[in-house]
Amino acid sequence: TTNSSTPVQVSLPSGRTAVSVATGNYHTCAILDDDSLYCWGSNQWGSLGDGTTTNSSTPVTVSLPSGRTAASLGSGGWHNCAVLDNSSTYCWGHGVSGQLGDGSGADNSTTPVAVSGLPSGRTAVSVSPGQWHTCALLDNASVYCWGDGGYGQLGDGSGTDSDSPVAVSLPSGRNATSLDAGGWHNCVILNDSSLYCWGRNEYAQLGDNTTTDTDSPIMVRGLPSVIITTAATSQTACALGTYQPSTGQSSCID
Repeated sequence: TTNSSTPVQVSLPSGRTAVSVATGNYHTCAILDDDSLYCWGSNQWGSLGDGTTTNSSTPVTVSLPSGRTAASLGSGGWHNCAVLDNSSTYCWGHGVSGQLGDGSGADNSTTPVAVSGLPSGRTAVSVSPGQWHTCALLDNASVYCWGDGGYGQLGDGSGTDSDSPVAVSLPSGRNATSLDAGGWHNCVILNDSSLYCWGRNEYAQLGDNTTTDTDSPIMVRGLPSVIITTAATSQTACALGTYQPSTGQSSCID
């Protein structure tokens, strides 16, 4: 429980290694090489998903539904979400704004709860939690978000909260190829390699040359012609694009 200015090894279960890792506020989660899911750190809101609110300085097993394993993982403020091996999506932890997506309006959950309200026949391929909201990229390349929408971060044009998924208003005829949620904003790469963001813009993190919040996706300007990947943090967004001698290999918006 002491800080460290250099990396320290995580005490994973004997013989196991991690294949992916995600960090939230004061906690961390990882999918291991046997597709099990472990979390450690602060657990005030049930962020560790083990059915308790007890902090842990070593990894504890997330209580996934019986027989299920994790395929992908995302961590936000004090909540986490995972797409399971059967393509269902579960979230756990802090849920005061509906960011767990189960439609119940319940504040918190110390164990994973199923996200409900995705379009019939559709499943998530990746999930990206923000501070008090969550977004998911679906198998038909659409994007849905749920939770706190006060800064427009749900992207449906309403600027209101929702405890069930709502469709993001992507540009007509465009699909999403990747997604990343920041604290109160999100960014997606579309199938024409353009980059769009929406939500809070106090620190110009939407990249549209303003500091005006927006509840619908807007194009990021001044980037290389082809965007490869994007990453959003609490108040910043970055994108990696094709090499352009005049602009370099990457661009950041802050």
